[in-house]
Amino acid sequence: MDESGCTGANLEDANQPIFVLGGISVADQKWNNTQTAYSKIISSYFDGNIPEDFELHSLELLSPKGEGPFAGHDIEKRLQLVRDVLGLLDELGHDAFFCAIEKEVLNGRECDFDFQFDYKTPYLCSFDYLVTYINWHVKKNLGHTARGLIVLDEKDNLHADIERIVHSRRFEGAAAHRVKWIVEFSYPVDSRKNPMIQISDLVALCLRRFLEIDKGYRDEWPDVVKKFYAECYKTIDSRVRRKKIVERTGKKSKNLNDFMAEIQCKPRTRWKNHYGVQ
Repeated sequence: MDESGCTGANLEDANQPIFVLGGISVADQKWNNTQTAYSKIISSYFDGNIPEDFELHSLELLSPKGEGPFAGHDIEKRLQLVRDVLGLLDELGHDAFFCAIEKEVLNGRECDFDFQFDYKTPYLCSFDYLVTYINWHVKKNLGHTARGLIVLDEKDNLHADIERIVHSRRFEGAAAHRVKWIVEFSYPVDSRKNPMIQISDLVALCLRRFLEIDKGYRDEWPDVVKKFYAECYKTIDSRVRRKKIVERTGKKSKNLNDFMAEIQCKPRTRWKNHYGVQ
């Protein structure tokens, strides 16, 4: 998983009004196939001459004129690269997951629940929820022998909080409510060697930009751009197994579940028709 729109506990950043934490679920037997397919897409884009130490940064790829290894590249070529990379979700049968929060909404909500972290920090609130979601996904959809490993880019300023969430969810509280189907959490040694993090970075940015468009924060953007991000959202959202909140159980769980349902950012109804997406 990776994040987009992270401003820590600052919920009043007009430039990044929505936060997204999300990524892709890759079965262990599909890991090598995914890495091979991803490498072929990148190699084809650069005509076989991939820049030294290349790493796909979605902000560079999707900046108006391209930045870094994409500086000056034709916009249509870059948008096609986005489509090709996101197309791997359908092509290889990967699931996607995300938690999106509109910061203004979070800022105006309170929750009576025994949090182990500052729940007004979107990253931490989203991470804690996605632990619930992924644990549910592994248990319900992947078979009784499956177990999950969460890989995420390290956030130095949030590392201690993330470790605290992981420990409390796995080992504290009533045994019946502990996370059991996620067996490990890890940070990639080198994201250049982990295309799954790079794909997750692209997923998170595309989701955030579409939701910012849909919530009215990017009305000045051209219709063609709005439609492109709507298409990206459709590709990603179609790979999400559950649209409604995966509910927690335990003390004050109803408060938490209601709170998460309120703060999660969802697109308008009939959004596909609105943006002309088939």
